[in-house]
Amino acid sequence: MRDVRSRFHIRTFGCQMNQHDAQKMANLLHHDGWSAAVDPDTADLVVIHTCSVREKAEHKLYTELGRLLQRKQVEPSLLVGVGGCVAQQEGEALLRRFPALDFVFGPQNLVHLPELAREARARVRGLRVDYRDDPQARFELPELHPEFHPTSPGRAFVTVMEGCDLFCAYCVVPRTRGREVSRSSDQILAEVRGLASRGVSEVTLLGQTVNAYGRARPGMAKGEISFAELLRRVAEVPGIRRIRFTSPHPSFVSDDLIEAYRDVPQLCPHLHLPVQSGSNRVLAAMNRRYDRATYVDTIARLRAARPGVAITSDLIVGFPTETREDFAETLSLMREVRFTDSFSFKYSQRPGTPAERRRLGELDPAEAQARLVEVQTLQTELTLEAHGARVGERVDVLVDGHSRHGGDLTGRDPQNRLVTFRAESDIAQGAYAVVDVRGYTPHSLLGREAPSSR
Repeated sequence: MRDVRSRFHIRTFGCQMNQHDAQKMANLLHHDGWSAAVDPDTADLVVIHTCSVREKAEHKLYTELGRLLQRKQVEPSLLVGVGGCVAQQEGEALLRRFPALDFVFGPQNLVHLPELAREARARVRGLRVDYRDDPQARFELPELHPEFHPTSPGRAFVTVMEGCDLFCAYCVVPRTRGREVSRSSDQILAEVRGLASRGVSEVTLLGQTVNAYGRARPGMAKGEISFAELLRRVAEVPGIRRIRFTSPHPSFVSDDLIEAYRDVPQLCPHLHLPVQSGSNRVLAAMNRRYDRATYVDTIARLRAARPGVAITSDLIVGFPTETREDFAETLSLMREVRFTDSFSFKYSQRPGTPAERRRLGELDPAEAQARLVEVQTLQTELTLEAHGARVGERVDVLVDGHSRHGGDLTGRDPQNRLVTFRAESDIAQGAYAVVDVRGYTPHSLLGREAPSSR
């Protein structure tokens, strides 16, 4: 019988796929007899789940790891593991660099976490960064344990594919997550039905290039369906009120996907479509496989099919060789598309990427920072404009909990906008509220629960 002090804590950096992987790991540990510790300082096992897309996230790993290994000097029984993309990228080098680190495992091997923890207790250091022979086996995980509690009741992530075959010049994902593999639609739909039976009403389908789901690739189950057809089938599951997905690639926004936005009311009127740059020259250097005109046309066709759809994006500034003229094209694209919101970053050279291998020099850091500020300033203006246009609307909000700054409640509307609102009485997490939008900030819509909305 396991020691009652077998408590774990998972510290996660990075994307929604990483967040979902952390939930899978927590479920696996629950099945192996562990309990979750809210406070990492009371945990007997701490796993740092890493991201290597940007250098900043990697620096966070080393800061956190240094603190934990210092604690381990006075608590020798503490187990410390590193998972995720940096673990896959660095592998055995992490174990050599940190002799007190207990184990390292990559994204395709998270199923081995309980075994690695048991071995660590027996003072056996572990390394699992091999690519699994059976791609579909990566998706086979146990049912949710009774002690597993979701962080956002009513919502759930569902992995539909992993990996990427596109090899953008700045991106390390094909090296850390592996090549593109689509999950069996039967597995996906069974998971969605199980989640719906537990009260989940909103699912977010996940994949590195999620709308590439169903492409003919080695390792896929035969007779698979397209991504648009998958969306339609998920919408047929009783209890599912909202469907989202991330992160798509512009090259795979097909006609049938746009038709799904027109035909499937459960598909939320929001598309996060990373563009990265408004310059055709930079897009070609990034190996993005589309040009500006194609991206703009895609957005126009989507808006014609689903009026009111919110468009958000990712933007990289300071990609090697980006000129001031290239950067001006990004600003003009932002004004043309009028993104509701965007995530913007300075280019960060990552080891093993095509840009790094070509030894392209990075932009002067001060200039890159100035361009980032310019992008973010413009985006604030566009976001305020988009939010201002929503005043007077009545929206359905899936409640997350209480605001950090008072007794108001918060949640997300169908366009994935954060809504902070005053309610007449407490509304449980995972329940819906009808809210009248009365104001806005750059970060959220502000409102009040509509009269007689219960």
